Formats: sequence, C-alpha cells, structure tokens
Amino acid sequence: MPFLDLPDCVNARDLGGTPLANGGSVRANALLRSDNHDLLTEVGIAAVRALGVRRIIDLRHGWEAREFPSPFADDEVYVNLPLLGVYPGFEPTAPDDYRPEVDHAPERVAAAFIALAEAPPGPVLVHCHGGRDRTGILVALALAIAGASPDDIVADYALTEGTDPETMLDLLDHFDDAHGGVAEYLAGAGVTDAHFEAVRRRISR
Repeated sequence: MPFLDLPDCVNARDLGGTPLANGGSVRANALLRSDNHDLLTEVGIAAVRALGVRRIIDLRHGWEAREFPSPFADDEVYVNLPLLGVYPGFEPTAPDDYRPEVDHAPERVAAAFIALAEAPPGPVLVHCHGGRDRTGILVALALAIAGASPDDIVADYALTEGTDPETMLDLLDHFDDAHGGVAEYLAGAGVTDAHFEAVRRRISR
C-alpha cells in the first residue's frame, strides 16, 4: 500500500496491493485515500491531477467543505457527500467509536458507497478532514465487499496516524453482530447487488 507524495497532504495512500479473497488484491491506482485537500500546494494539486483521478469523494460535513474548501470543488470530478449525520450527543472530537455513527446515518453511508460504485472508470480518491475516521469507514466497507479479511482491513486502517486498531475491529464486529454483515448493512440502506459488483470490479484484480 504505497503512500502518495501529495505535498502538505498526510495519510495519502493507494490501497493497491491490499490482499483479497482467492489470492487476489486491490488494483493499483484504483482506490486512493487521503486527508482533506485545502492545504495542498500547487505541486500537490498537480500531483492529484497527474494520478488521473476521475472522482473525488469528500466525506466531510457541508460546513467543513465550506470552511476548508477543496481546490477541486469546481471540478466535475468532485462530490461532497457527508458520510455521517449530526445526532443528539454527537461530538466531532468524541472518543473513537464508529458504531453509533453508522447506525444513525445508514443512508449517508450508502450514498457514499453508491458514489464509489457509480464513479466514472478510473481512480477514485476518498477523503474526509483527517483521512482517518470517515475515510476509514468507507474504505473498510469497500474492502470488505471486495473480499478483504478483517485483519487486512484493520492493517490498512492502522497505517493512518492516530488510529487504534480496536476501533475498526469493533466496527467490523458490530456489522456482523447487529446487521448480519457489511453487505446486509449496506443492502438495508439501499445498496444493490449491482453496486456491490461494480465496486468489486473497480478495485479487484
């Protein structure tokens, strides 16, 4: 999983090489992840464009996207799809526990997954503010649907600064225990078999 050289952007890497079931792996330059892009230098912006990115999925809240605007906000490749809703007791800086968040806003999580499935052919770059939590959730879902094991999903998550692997393990267990699995959770929120297959085709080799 090579880290990407995007000046003034951290936690930027290519998911290529992540092991998948039956001896496969994620294709290089298919699914990329990073933190937000408002601090990218001109060199960094050019580096993102050089990757040939066909869709940038910004998972931040609308106010974050307005306060820290993406340099790609006016590009046709860019979409802002807030992954998580705001609910009573919501604290953006609360201790890590993604379980209440995915349960509160399954339709938002599904919309982000569908955006990945329906993106134009080519690399997709997913990001939030720090490139850790919301990005970690969507990437974990995509990897799970493509056939990555929980251990390999957690291994990718742990590469991000400031993460506790137990947080992702707890989330994956929660999908199984409370929803019957990742696919069942997403299907219950409106994701179709065609979307699942599109994500598998997009990132698997």
